[in-house]
Amino acid sequence: MSHDHLSARFLGSFAYLTVKDRLPAILTQIVDRVHRHHAHFVKTHGEEGGEAGKKAVSLLSKLRSELLTDKPLEQLEDGRSDCEIWNEYLEWQRTKLQPNEEPSWFKSPWLYVECYMYRKVQEIVGRCEPLCEFDVFADLKLKSFMDSQRAIMTLADHIGNILDNIENLKEDDLKDTFMKLLQVSLWGNKCDLSISAGLDNAQKDDPLAALWNLRSHILIDDSESVWSVLNKRKRSPESTSSFRLDIALDNAGFELFTDLVLVEFLQSANLVDQVHFHGKSIPWFISDITKEDFVKTIKTLCSTNHRWVSRLGVRWHKRVQDGLWAYHDHDFWTLPHDYADMVTRSPELYAELQCAQLILFKGDLHYRKLSGDLQWEHTTSFAEALRGFEPSSLCSLRALKADVQVGLKPGQAEQLSGTDAKWMVSGEYAVVQFHSPAH
Repeated sequence: MSHDHLSARFLGSFAYLTVKDRLPAILTQIVDRVHRHHAHFVKTHGEEGGEAGKKAVSLLSKLRSELLTDKPLEQLEDGRSDCEIWNEYLEWQRTKLQPNEEPSWFKSPWLYVECYMYRKVQEIVGRCEPLCEFDVFADLKLKSFMDSQRAIMTLADHIGNILDNIENLKEDDLKDTFMKLLQVSLWGNKCDLSISAGLDNAQKDDPLAALWNLRSHILIDDSESVWSVLNKRKRSPESTSSFRLDIALDNAGFELFTDLVLVEFLQSANLVDQVHFHGKSIPWFISDITKEDFVKTIKTLCSTNHRWVSRLGVRWHKRVQDGLWAYHDHDFWTLPHDYADMVTRSPELYAELQCAQLILFKGDLHYRKLSGDLQWEHTTSFAEALRGFEPSSLCSLRALKADVQVGLKPGQAEQLSGTDAKWMVSGEYAVVQFHSPAH
């Protein structure tokens, strides 16, 4: 049975409202930010910088106009390493339409056109020399991070107390701590600037205090299965094999800090040896993390005037230096393809993920790409929705912000719809959804 892609051609759907309202709003804000950086461009690059800024504003405004009027999507021409793959994908989309139709903003799959918009923004900035390294979302990511300082300090003190006492923690204590920090990382995913179209979405409260009240909002909770994978080695003292954890990251700012705290606990408790982080190679979906964000975050933490925040920053810098943490930003993560295509499109990345004993996929976009952003029945199993993507044991930690969700019990979706019509898109509900390949 084939399933339709979520698309703006379905009037009134969340995909339609996103393409009609949210994406143009994001482009308007990008134009505004480039415009506001004019003096900075002139100061840094002289008159050439000012002219480049004007050119970027003009091209970004044109892109917004093309989106609003549902113009056909165009080939990319910037010559980046992924350019040809994007253009092949556009041609493939064309083959799925009627002979007289063209792939366009409101007719093509939502996942594709949303990714295309961010890639097109990158092309525009990249072609406006000397601004090619300018991250149009950098100031938003920084503001979100700075506005979350109180929550970061609270969480730093919490993990600091645990680390001071970690040698004395029994298995049950370790498990309880893991469950709590996994949930903090899960709900850290609410801080997503693309879903709020770049509006303030910082974490300003105590991230631990709300956990109990949020438990009923976790629709699927496979935390026990994740713990079993992590704890397997502890239960087998004779095992000498190394445990590698991979995390496909989502947002910079507070969410990244929650991810790093979770990782710190797992490594300090000797549950995990090596950690490989996977981020984006270009600015993406406003708040998604790039290598520069990753490096800058750790550097900023090191110099923060707070005992445990700075201690953690220094620790994490050393983990990177010692090779215990590795950061990757493969082009595949910013392609329009979903993850069922990875084994054929980017076999080297798939092979890299196969080296992990566990992979955590953070956030909504990863979930959409894991499931193909298809109109699945809510009771479809996660395994079926993955369509053969199983490089290793994997878990999605996701606050729901798009209308795709599988693995629910019969009647669960209907019950949720009865109490909250926007349960799939509000970010108020979440899943910890696990799958392990059958051996």
